[in-house]
Amino acid sequence: MTYSIAILGASGYTGAELIRLLAQHPDMTITALGAHAKAGQTIAEVFPHLRHLDLPTLVKIDEIDFSRIDLCFCALPHKTSQAVISGLPDTLKIVDLSADFRLRDPDAYTAWYGNEHTATTLQKEAVYGLTEFYREQIRAARLVAGTGCNAATGQYMLRPLIAAGVIDLDEIILDLKCAVSGAGRSLKENLLHAELSEGYHAYALGGTHRHLGEFDQEFSAFAGRPVQIQFTPHLIPANRGILATGYVKGAADAVHAALTAAYSTEPFIEVLPLGEAPSTRHIRGSNFCHIGVVADRIPGRTLVVGALDNLTKGSSGQALQNANLMLNLEETTGLMAPPLFP
Repeated sequence: MTYSIAILGASGYTGAELIRLLAQHPDMTITALGAHAKAGQTIAEVFPHLRHLDLPTLVKIDEIDFSRIDLCFCALPHKTSQAVISGLPDTLKIVDLSADFRLRDPDAYTAWYGNEHTATTLQKEAVYGLTEFYREQIRAARLVAGTGCNAATGQYMLRPLIAAGVIDLDEIILDLKCAVSGAGRSLKENLLHAELSEGYHAYALGGTHRHLGEFDQEFSAFAGRPVQIQFTPHLIPANRGILATGYVKGAADAVHAALTAAYSTEPFIEVLPLGEAPSTRHIRGSNFCHIGVVADRIPGRTLVVGALDNLTKGSSGQALQNANLMLNLEETTGLMAPPLFP
């Protein structure tokens, strides 16, 4: 059986990444592409690198016949997504790539995103989309909320360590560098080449980054007690990739053993040999996440380094991984292509 797929927000970076991945998927066909400002244009006009694909013209969302759709990816901006999804058929399977359904507590959503949630019933229904840790819930879900790309990276590095009790929960520092595509495709002055190139900078300093809401929610629930980490993101002049370094209090051997045990059967997460650190150049364009563990010179202190592609494993690849589960397909279908190198 071939499933009919719609992508809403198909003119953005995550929309383009979904198209690229789905073009090679044997069990899914793109039936509808929704956009707003670019409605009426072809994919060749919006994304020339996809011009070889036979795809429908972009249309406004209200022009799509959702009775023909088996699953819908929503790659829409925050706040817009909850309004649009509220108007979709309640039998439609949906994978949302925005932040609108990631936080279970409506008050937490308001605190981090600055506006009240207008679809709290759907918010309660949504399953958090960190595939490796919510696999069974995702299989049975109608609505899955994709994680933030920074939040996914940090959780892959730290969740197994919290579960194994091998680190001090009150001494976790996460220093993260993210490529510019993580900021989206809309025009912004600080993302102009002359403003961004030849340097990088920290932002959302002092614990103000919105993905901290996900860290607080997930780590605290997992640990059974409040857990707050120090987190500083940096914007780097690269198109793709996240590299995060975690500083933890715990023995390197125990940290490495916990990660190795947690991911021994996971197809997309690779724990490197002890002492080896990953690079974004080795995961670019793929759905893989590489994690390395290095002992610090200070006894009992350890560095955990994680790398993934923010557009793939951090967003659209994760979304497809979840969609495979929701449609009872092999989880890895369409996602095993190796990274691009150089």
